[in-house]
Amino acid sequence: MTLSIRLDPELESELARAAAQTGRSKSELVKASLREYLARVAPRKTPYELGKDLFGSADSGPTDLAEHRKDYLTESLRAKHDH
Repeated sequence: MTLSIRLDPELESELARAAAQTGRSKSELVKASLREYLARVAPRKTPYELGKDLFGSADSGPTDLAEHRKDYLTESLRAKHDH
């Protein structure tokens, strides 16, 4: 994609100077700067970060639930019955 932007003379001069000092093109510097800015302003989220609120927590309950499910169910039913 091609994008045209207007720079004031001072910014254009700074960009040209930086390009000459680094040996990179002005386009390369502008793209790198834009990538860095966008990463700070709107960072990309990982799939985990996108669904984090939908996942359970590692500390959300007993870690042996699969092995002792009957015991936990019995306890829960007794507690309800006793109230």
